[in-house]
Amino acid sequence: MSNIAIIGATGRAGSQLLEEALRRGHSVTAIARDTSKIAPRAGVVSKNVDVLDAAALQAAVAGHDAVISAAHFSTIPASAVIEPVKKAGVKRLLVVGGAGSLLLPNGSRVIDSEGFPEEYKAEASAGAAFLNTLRQEQDLDWTFLSPSAEFVEGERTGTFRIGKDDLLVSAEGRSWITFADFAIALLDEVQTPKHSRQRFTVGY
Repeated sequence: MSNIAIIGATGRAGSQLLEEALRRGHSVTAIARDTSKIAPRAGVVSKNVDVLDAAALQAAVAGHDAVISAAHFSTIPASAVIEPVKKAGVKRLLVVGGAGSLLLPNGSRVIDSEGFPEEYKAEASAGAAFLNTLRQEQDLDWTFLSPSAEFVEGERTGTFRIGKDDLLVSAEGRSWITFADFAIALLDEVQTPKHSRQRFTVGY
């Protein structure tokens, strides 16, 4: 079993990733600015870290087999995560991505489509920039998992589709994935890597 650090472990995606990792028997270091909402239990070490404090983040992730970043893109530049992980000597970085940089059937990005919500543009643009930075990365074994257009609370079904760079849309015309099923897909990737130095996506 692996020793995994999760940045942003108290968020909606991060908390489901924490649950999924524990369900599979991994040891987890839960990293967030305030981890008080994480209940003490076996297999979890909680660390209060400001992700913009490079030295503190480097110390927190050192010694882990993999780091998962579930932090918001608009407040944390790619370098704030990538550089401390590299300096800590951790080789694997998996990132909870966004759907904005996924492609539509006409080849354009979701974020550039007409009607893309203005309130999500800053986060989506920062997520696309994070992915572009990773694609230039020479040292890390990285993976960026984009959710579908709707990233929502819901049940853990274990039934979903995997894609590459194109937005997945269900037969009913909906593009969505729950945080719980997203966590399954990302932990599958931790345990059995199939998308080294790649982005992929998950949806129903």
